[in-house]
Amino acid sequence: MYENQNVQEGQPSNTIEEGKTIAIIAYITIFGLLIAFLMNNDKKNSFASYHLRQSLGLGLTGIVLSIINIVPILGWIVSFLGSIFLIVLWVIGLMGALNGSEKPVPFLGKKYQEWFKSL
Repeated sequence: MYENQNVQEGQPSNTIEEGKTIAIIAYITIFGLLIAFLMNNDKKNSFASYHLRQSLGLGLTGIVLSIINIVPILGWIVSFLGSIFLIVLWVIGLMGALNGSEKPVPFLGKKYQEWFKSL
């Protein structure tokens, strides 16, 4: 019964289990994302690819926040609050990978899937 809780629509549980390690690695810094990308490149796994897209989107959002940080005062405030929010989204994404879930991170998760669908 527990195994069926991790099965996504159209996604067999063995596919999730095979891709779970890659999905988790994808959330561990930029180096983890690169390693996960290379690991997934050999044998594509849809679950791992899903979380690669989420992690890449979060990483690029972090870069955008760093650029916004250049603007004095208002940029600092937006960047600080955005960074805290980004950490929360990162934890949500990592928990999804750990739990075998393909739930997008709030707000931009669906866009990340559209923008990076080639991964």
